[in-house]
Amino acid sequence: MATYVIGDIQGCYTQLQQLLEKIQFDPAQDALWSVGDLVNRGADSLNTLRFFKGLGKSAKVVLGNHDMHLLAVAHGNRERYKPEKDTLEAVLKAEARAELIDWLRQRPLLHYDAQQQMLMIHAGLPPQWDLATAQACAQEVENTLRNEDKSTAFFKEMYGTDEKIWSPSLKGMARLRFINSCFTQLRYCTVKGKLLMKNKSSPTQLMGSAEAMPWFSHPQRATRDTSIVFGHWATLGYYAGNNVYGLDSGCVWGGRLTALRLEDKQLFQVQCPQTQNPLDWG
Repeated sequence: MATYVIGDIQGCYTQLQQLLEKIQFDPAQDALWSVGDLVNRGADSLNTLRFFKGLGKSAKVVLGNHDMHLLAVAHGNRERYKPEKDTLEAVLKAEARAELIDWLRQRPLLHYDAQQQMLMIHAGLPPQWDLATAQACAQEVENTLRNEDKSTAFFKEMYGTDEKIWSPSLKGMARLRFINSCFTQLRYCTVKGKLLMKNKSSPTQLMGSAEAMPWFSHPQRATRDTSIVFGHWATLGYYAGNNVYGLDSGCVWGGRLTALRLEDKQLFQVQCPQTQNPLDWG
């Protein structure tokens, strides 16, 4: 049995199947993890969702920002819906829409495998959180998402966060928004642990900056002894270092779709055609 972790797919179903053929994935024996962003910007979000849902227990999926965006739109929040860029209509109009949306809403923000000693998230963790805190915070938002009434209220106010530094005393929607923003959007923070949510640059563009550092390179990161696999950061590309593995290699932007085999850390990739403008990274 092998465990493969796939980077951001974003609806690139054809490339997903090419990669699975390359690694000779066998759902009867192997496990397939996704770092999130199953949907949006690529050509076939609908079949990507159907495929992962159909894998049942062979698949582990955490929610990414584009998955959360789909859930928000499906629950009536079109504040940031952009038909000229978003490719979600096939899902929203599908006969099995309710079933697929409900399945997606049940996915976690965090998956930890004690046997593999690997934590999977979509984006990042603030430096103040250790593994136990991250698990507890993820559970708070997951419990909200899995409650129909609470999730509808959350999706109406989901976008962004007014708070920039973690405090255990955060309450209510401010707390949920902060937690969700970390798991699905975080790339950079300051040395004081302040979240920098709008910066999408490659770290090479900020080399030597005293004001911004990748969340995973913070010297006091409480999870520095925890191995983490994540996505979300196309301008970073494939990354291995600081006890983390970044797997978003920009599939939808004309880069590659990446899989990492956890047992031996072997990398597999397929080239992808550009379907979105790289100026619109996100």
